[in-house]
Amino acid sequence: MFTKVLIADDIDFNDLGAVQTLNELDVAEIQFAKYCDEALLKVKKANFDGTPFQLLISDLSFKADHQLNKLNSGEELIAAVKKECPNIKVIVFSIEDKAHRIKLLFDALHIDGYVLKGRNKIYDLRRAIQKAYKEEQENISPELLYVLQDMTTSEINNYDVQLIKYLSRGISLENIEAVFKLEGISPNSKSSIEKHINKLKIYFKANNTVHLVAIAKDLGIV
Repeated sequence: MFTKVLIADDIDFNDLGAVQTLNELDVAEIQFAKYCDEALLKVKKANFDGTPFQLLISDLSFKADHQLNKLNSGEELIAAVKKECPNIKVIVFSIEDKAHRIKLLFDALHIDGYVLKGRNKIYDLRRAIQKAYKEEQENISPELLYVLQDMTTSEINNYDVQLIKYLSRGISLENIEAVFKLEGISPNSKSSIEKHINKLKIYFKANNTVHLVAIAKDLGIV
């Protein structure tokens, strides 16, 4: 079983269920972080000390407050942690149940489990931790299994999400083209980006780009 686990969640109440589960599994060391930047710093320090975390249990939503952070969501935290510690196991523990968002977590960030917060959270979290340790597949809350089986979600990939995110921020096509080229994201020409946006409009039955962004937000894609 895992011996060193980090819990990233900004609500103390949610920590209690996770801690109870980890204690029942005899996990020797449990640390906490209420901010994404704080969690990443703990991961970096643990690596530097030669005692890396083996498992990260993270929420997706972190409420903004007076403290300024570079990382502001579970997705951003997971991506950063994976760069620092590629072998770490990651379980998302969240109330989020949007199919597209969950599917992308598995496909793009390669998380090891997803547990929906709710009445059976302790049982489901325990099961997810055990499965992650054994590296078993389809490690997800039973009521969300349809997410992995829903073929429509497979048509939306990480490129689409990045593109819609930039559109939601009001970034022009010229600037999106420049950013994609800088980051090595392909296709990255203005014409190919326009074609991709049109494809997304058709897929989501959006009347225009503003409507596309609104639909994506409703579905939890961005």
